[in-house]
Amino acid sequence: MAKKISILIVDDEESVRDSLYNWFIEDGYYVECAENAKKALTILQSDNFDIVLADIKMPGMDGLEMLKRIKSLKSDSIVIIMTAFATVDTAVQALKDGAFDYVTKPFDPDDLSHLIRNASKQISLIEENEILKDKVISLENVEDMVGNSEAMQEVFRQIESVAQSTASVIITGESGTGKELVAKAIHANSPRKFFPMVSVHCGALTESLLESELFGHEKGAFTGAVYNRKGRFEMADSGTIFLDEIATISPKMQVELLRVLETKSFVRVGGNKEISSDFRVLCATNRDLKGMVEKGLFREDLFYRLNVVNINIPPLRERVEDIPLLIEYFIKKYCSSMNRPIVSVEPAALQRMETYAYPGNIRELENMIERAIVVGNGKKIMLRDLPLMKERNQPTFESLDDLGKKHILQILNKYSWNITVSAKALKLDRVTLYNKIKKYGLTPPK
Repeated sequence: MAKKISILIVDDEESVRDSLYNWFIEDGYYVECAENAKKALTILQSDNFDIVLADIKMPGMDGLEMLKRIKSLKSDSIVIIMTAFATVDTAVQALKDGAFDYVTKPFDPDDLSHLIRNASKQISLIEENEILKDKVISLENVEDMVGNSEAMQEVFRQIESVAQSTASVIITGESGTGKELVAKAIHANSPRKFFPMVSVHCGALTESLLESELFGHEKGAFTGAVYNRKGRFEMADSGTIFLDEIATISPKMQVELLRVLETKSFVRVGGNKEISSDFRVLCATNRDLKGMVEKGLFREDLFYRLNVVNINIPPLRERVEDIPLLIEYFIKKYCSSMNRPIVSVEPAALQRMETYAYPGNIRELENMIERAIVVGNGKKIMLRDLPLMKERNQPTFESLDDLGKKHILQILNKYSWNITVSAKALKLDRVTLYNKIKKYGLTPPK
């Protein structure tokens, strides 16, 4: 063979692994083995295998669940399912989930070798497709991540930079800016992508419910606890946990969360067994956590444990150039879901949408487009199809100096009075910026 095809064998029976390993080595393939699905997925994080041969019945995660995870991340993966308990239902399910083929034990070596040769014929096509995929930024595959503005390009660069690490990240920004989408992008581009991203909306739960949700509970731990239940930290083992609205958790939960982050272990509510979990934590908030720390409302040690990296999502009003792109994206999305022809936007409606302040940010724009497509005539979004919208306030200034003063102060506050970063954003040198701060009598907020 011109290229040595690689095969990963996944089976909990050592005798099966050894037999298949020896057969395929003799046929000239590169072969590795894994005794369960979790180990196989871990191997696949760092090594690409041309063919995965997986048993259905295994302890923990079974072969069908592993197949779904592999195919969800790499749809053209060649996975062959094998089992000693063949039924029509399992065969159909395996093929529906994307298996290349389905074989039963005991195997005929000649038949199995023929099947592997057939599967190998697709390898060159898959590799050609992968070369094309590598030329496309992986972030483009994350739903709703749209933006060509410099502000969003900086967000994309930060996501790409932080995704490969295990560092904790706090994602900040106003409501509706897409903080959860950024968390999904980080997870989808990380080595943990084969494992789940588990989300928890901390602000929607009371303290006791949040504790049970995060740590799980034992049967009988409280009224209504009629069975054992895994917590979100346990579910996120080997993956990522996303804690939305982290600023809303109580002081007691802050203490418990800090301990879990430090030890990567916890006890279920009503239990006494220490459970370990290997997870990465991502958080989001629309509040000023640092200000809450200064006021004693949020633990400083927890803040620094979580805030290893901060990604701030700009509000839509600060990236107006992205509005036409987002409008186009949402039109295609909802016309497709409603089975309608793609509509256009009349100039007056586009101008109104470009000059609106969007207090609800991208979520509000999306809602606006969906509504306009529903109530419109199906050919063009008209100004009358939009809800009542006030244009962004255009304040009047007594002089150009007044305008310059307000703009400089806005940039300084945006970058926490970091002179180097602010000067770069204003396209000034540091000395000029210092002179303007002195001239206008500007001071940092207290």
